[in-house]
Amino acid sequence: MTTKQTFIATEFPKLNFYTSQILKVHGAHHPELGTVRELFVDMATKVDTDPAADLTPELAQLATVTNNYTVPADGCEAYQATYALLADFQQLA
Repeated sequence: MTTKQTFIATEFPKLNFYTSQILKVHGAHHPELGTVRELFVDMATKVDTDPAADLTPELAQLATVTNNYTVPADGCEAYQATYALLADFQQLA
């Protein structure tokens, strides 16, 4: 079973890339991706400072902003992967 720390170590680098990329590609039509990126960066910064940091507020905001990680019809594979990883992390955190 994946732990929160293992997920952060293995999947946060991917999420850092994905959140940046989907914002560039889809941000004009999906402005909420700016918030997704900001919240991810906030979470990454918090866990860099304190690996046991409480990320509940950020995860709650992400769930709201993404409509519970619902990928829009025009979402690419990276968009789908990003939301799937964020949803998986919320289950662990």
